[in-house]
Amino acid sequence: MLTALSIRNIVLIEALDLEFSSGLGVLTGETGAGKSILLDSLGLALGMRADSALVRSGEAQASVAASFDAGVAGAQIVALAEESGIVLEPGEPILIRRTLKADGGSRAFLNDQPCSAALLREVGAALVEIHGQHDDRGLLNPVGHRALLDAFGRCDTGAVAGAYKAWRIATDTLEQARAEVANAARDRDYLSHVVAELVAFAPQSGEEAALAEERAAMQAGAKSLDDLSAINELFGGSDGGLAQLRQAARRLDRIAGAHPLLEQALGALDRAVIEASEAEEMLERASEALHFDPARLDEAETRLFDLRALARKHQVAADDLAALTEELAGKLARIEAGESGLAALEAAATEAQVAYAAAARRLSQQRIDAAARLDKAVAEELAPLKLDAARFRTTIEPLAQAQWGERGADRVEFEISTNPGAPFAPLTKIASGGELSRFILALKVALAQQGGAQTMIFDEIDRGVGGAVASAIGERLARLASDGQVIVVTHSPQVAARGGAHMLIAKSSEGTVTRTDVRPLDAHGRREEIARMLSGADITAEARAQADRLLERV
Repeated sequence: MLTALSIRNIVLIEALDLEFSSGLGVLTGETGAGKSILLDSLGLALGMRADSALVRSGEAQASVAASFDAGVAGAQIVALAEESGIVLEPGEPILIRRTLKADGGSRAFLNDQPCSAALLREVGAALVEIHGQHDDRGLLNPVGHRALLDAFGRCDTGAVAGAYKAWRIATDTLEQARAEVANAARDRDYLSHVVAELVAFAPQSGEEAALAEERAAMQAGAKSLDDLSAINELFGGSDGGLAQLRQAARRLDRIAGAHPLLEQALGALDRAVIEASEAEEMLERASEALHFDPARLDEAETRLFDLRALARKHQVAADDLAALTEELAGKLARIEAGESGLAALEAAATEAQVAYAAAARRLSQQRIDAAARLDKAVAEELAPLKLDAARFRTTIEPLAQAQWGERGADRVEFEISTNPGAPFAPLTKIASGGELSRFILALKVALAQQGGAQTMIFDEIDRGVGGAVASAIGERLARLASDGQVIVVTHSPQVAARGGAHMLIAKSSEGTVTRTDVRPLDAHGRREEIARMLSGADITAEARAQADRLLERV
């Protein structure tokens, strides 16, 4: 929902800050007051073409900022922003800002983060629908008619999407197999040799790291054993250090009683013998632990070097050789299966296509039923809108098989005939401006339950009509606004009287400076403006009384 709009230096608007609420809001004013400037400003914020002519004369830059409560469109907008590298917090307000220089340069911002105008258009389309006489988007674009009909009829497109995916997978697998079989004569001998080599070698995932670790451990052990051998020569044996310590202890024991210091020396020597004995035991255990088989070291090194050479040959990581073996073996198996394998894949692809076609037919029938209900709902809205001679229909035509997709096998388009006997044609080709706006309104009312943007803007939808037709338009706009936000630019007092909020657009001149301003109207102001719309420049007592009657009816 649009909550605020700030405009600076756009054509006749010098500075304007507006706040909006839910429900039906109306914008009125005399012809030429600048209502189109307001919509052009909002369009600029929503990513439409940046025309430097919009910059107010004498100013270097113009800007527009629009604030929205995203509501149900929030998740979609967060996803759109994320695709463009912009991070939005779910649930936070959406602020769209656009600046435009007099020389034509423009910049766009989404929640104060620079972005492209294309992203603003995508975000704007999720937030706002603008319907005017020259609108070629939204309901008038046949590209979106199928989705609108599916939403209206609650058509189940999930089964078709799943069947289409399964069909595409089966078809792609078949085409891949056909290509492999076609190249079989060239590839079979090579694959046979490679697969045999890989299978014989039997590489394992993680084997390189394990072999390298084992090899490093054995090499470290070999170096340590050389040092241990030298230590043992110095420490062990009948002439080693430990034997001499023991011999010295025995001799000292015989003379220890001769002096107290000798007894102390004997105690120290006994302790040294004990420590040395423990060291000797530890050295023996270390030698046993570090012992390795030289043949195993040679075997591990050979396996490691061969593994790395094989990985370089096939240009993959050593850990990926096992997966490569399976992949190439599978490819060879498919080639060797030949035509028998193709026959099974062809049968699977045909079965998947039949399943898709059946799901698409069921979806087509759902669309046909929904189209009948939609046509009836729109027809009921036409007569009150002075379109009783017109007819509306939803055309559903089968697509060529090459155009089948996850949304089904139908082309859907809304068509009208404005006069008895006239052929049906797309809305934009045969409807006049006023008729087109009223057709859009009839469609929106009929499609109201399927949802859409929370904010809808109608530009002079009541042009060329009055009386009962204008009242019918106002009633339907109010109905659409009951659970959302509708903003309408109107010349009709019957429509203006329906508004929950009323803003007056006025133009004023001061010397050579002309400005457009917008101000909200209170109850008295609304009465006066609706009376002016009824009687013209001179507001009469009867016009005020008629304005009161219009306001009382709603």
